[in-house]
Amino acid sequence: MDPKPQSRRSMDSKVYRVSDGRVLSMSDLLKYFSHAGTLRVSDLHLKVGCPPTYRLDGLLQPMKGPPLDEATTAALLETLLCPAELEQLKTRRSLDGSVFAEGLQFRLNCFFDMDGPAIAVRALDAKAPRVEGVGFPNDVWRDIVARQHGLVLVTGITGAGKSTTIAALIAHIARTRPCRIITLEDPIEYRLTSERAMISQREVGRDVPDFARGLRDCLREDPDVIFVGEMRDLESATWTLTAAETGHLVFSTLHTRDARGAVTRLLDMFPPSRQDEVASQLSLGLAYVIAQKLIPRADGAGRVAAMEIMNNTPAVANIIRTQKVEQLYTQLQTRCKDIPSERMVTMERSLALLVAAETVTEDEARRWAHDIATFEDELARTQA
Repeated sequence: MDPKPQSRRSMDSKVYRVSDGRVLSMSDLLKYFSHAGTLRVSDLHLKVGCPPTYRLDGLLQPMKGPPLDEATTAALLETLLCPAELEQLKTRRSLDGSVFAEGLQFRLNCFFDMDGPAIAVRALDAKAPRVEGVGFPNDVWRDIVARQHGLVLVTGITGAGKSTTIAALIAHIARTRPCRIITLEDPIEYRLTSERAMISQREVGRDVPDFARGLRDCLREDPDVIFVGEMRDLESATWTLTAAETGHLVFSTLHTRDARGAVTRLLDMFPPSRQDEVASQLSLGLAYVIAQKLIPRADGAGRVAAMEIMNNTPAVANIIRTQKVEQLYTQLQTRCKDIPSERMVTMERSLALLVAAETVTEDEARRWAHDIATFEDELARTQA
């Protein structure tokens, strides 16, 4: 898979003049990611009227330099996109993409606001991390990579590390199982290597027009494992559920804050007349929901994942089938033994465990808890 076409302007072109007389290139701006580490620096924002701004340990931190003007921002944009992509951006007013530079893979979203062009750059390591280092609070990942079928949903807000978690799981499968893996991504974030497995990564907009078409094609391409970058609409959700129901191991993402919200969001994608049918389908096809957040570490060395994990046990499946989703949290609280038939964790318990391990501070964990009183109870339980 090649990087951006070579007809673009060089990323070494010096275009941004800073206050001390230096002139920086796009490469210079991207070097800070490898210098500080992607665990600490996750994003770079380029916007007319503001200096280049990094997201450091989850907070925005502007560079010491003058605000970008429209000409400079456009010049930086030309180093990231080829002429055809620039033309698409001009027409569509927004464009997703990716670029490999400074030893890292970067995900791009280029768009226009009232001041002119703007760019959001997300840094990713070139290779997926080992699954053992992702931060699972129990051994549930071993159960997931051993599965032959079912839907594994990873949910969370933008920037919560959903794609990283899935890439780590798929990379482990690729190292350990002779199977066929097909991914549908927008854009491709991690470059996965065919080891024991055979992997095809397809990018929406380049290799396939949309997720729904990619999924229809995929079911005729003899896959064992499928990764759908995101279920965005009713059609892609329908095909994803069908793939999980017909004997494939399927990974996908949703933008919800917890496991209960993921079930509700999926059902709400369908009209009321179909929700009973879809609830039954989901109760049979769902394997796990992992809802995660990235929490600043107590030692200041980046962020760590806190995970809420729901295992689709028979009791959970019955709750989903009858659409009594308010009862799901009780299952997460009570089925928490680290054995294959349980291994559920609430977000509050996950945060309490991180505090007990002195990985995050109590105040920071409290900020990210869904329910403060429940978090306090879990914290007391871990300290008992």
